[in-house]
Amino acid sequence: MKFVRPIAIAALLVGFFFYYTTYRSGTLRTVNSPPEKIDITQAASNEALDSDEQNNISVYRKNISSVVNVTSKVVAFDFFYGLVPQEGQGSGFIIDHDGHVLTNYHVIADARQVEVTLHNRKKYRATVVGTDRSHDLAIVQIKAPDLSAMTLGDSRNLQVGQKVYAIGNPFGLAGTLTSGIVSSIRSVQEPDGVTIDEAIQTDAAINPGNSGGPLLNSHGEVIGINTMIASNPGVSQSAGIGFAIPVNTAKAVLNDLLTLGRVRRPALGVLTLPISPDIADELGLASDYGLLIVRVTPGGAAERAGLRGGSERAYLGNTPIMVGGDLIIAVDGQEVQDQQQLSRIMNNHRAGDAVKVTIYRGKRKMEVNVTLGEAREQV
Repeated sequence: MKFVRPIAIAALLVGFFFYYTTYRSGTLRTVNSPPEKIDITQAASNEALDSDEQNNISVYRKNISSVVNVTSKVVAFDFFYGLVPQEGQGSGFIIDHDGHVLTNYHVIADARQVEVTLHNRKKYRATVVGTDRSHDLAIVQIKAPDLSAMTLGDSRNLQVGQKVYAIGNPFGLAGTLTSGIVSSIRSVQEPDGVTIDEAIQTDAAINPGNSGGPLLNSHGEVIGINTMIASNPGVSQSAGIGFAIPVNTAKAVLNDLLTLGRVRRPALGVLTLPISPDIADELGLASDYGLLIVRVTPGGAAERAGLRGGSERAYLGNTPIMVGGDLIIAVDGQEVQDQQQLSRIMNNHRAGDAVKVTIYRGKRKMEVNVTLGEAREQV
């Protein structure tokens, strides 16, 4: 009997616990029984897109049919000098209704065969029309109906902070849109040594396969051609630093590429010396900046326009130079302080263009019209 009382008390407690948890409030409940009503918070409909999202969609829809995938096939040699076909991919975009596609030179360099895939997945064999290695640009052409061409904008007055979009085929993922801003405008050098003047730096994601694709402004106009990324060694993916060739550089050479297949590089036909305030003071020049013409190419653009080279020998330290020539301070109203600035201006022109060169001849300021020659005339 001495064990009966504890057992009875334990049974009583268990029964009380069961009653309390199961039949409390007169309702039979189970652990897994659902509530009578569930309140669900529904997402807003697509009509609630903000203005920024609507513009993103508008830019994409306006241009996606003009962005293409460019596949190049080259032949390499293996260890035993056997022929091994290799394939590379990039992007491009249609620039007219005749099927001309603008892309990077490095996308189709040394290709035995080039194939273009449209957004509708139709594939066409492409013909290389023109190449410009020094600007990393190329034009190929396809024969296809009902093509939509992109609108080429103006890259001259881009501002750091303005919004940009990149459309392309990163890692073969066709029709990919990324967005960002103009992070900076700077000169950069590509892996093969080609220098891009006034390259557009952006944080819009650019990855392998984006090369040759368009960089767009918020109006959906092309302002650049995506060409390279900055990444850690051994890592071929975006690190938030991409670069695009300014579209004005491409526009300056399009006519030559389409008609000649090459670019007639423009040149003034001069050998110059950059002027600093110290040199200007030492030589008694009228301006403390500019490019002093040391020599002009015989029969070149500068000589034909009447520009003058140096006529007196002098020494800059231990270096002999010719002084007394014209001092270039601007071209088409753009200030010129060194050869790099002059080169950038030339990149926006082609041979045969007329430019207005502002000079000092002695103490007299003058403007001279010069018809640019080809680069082979350069001293």
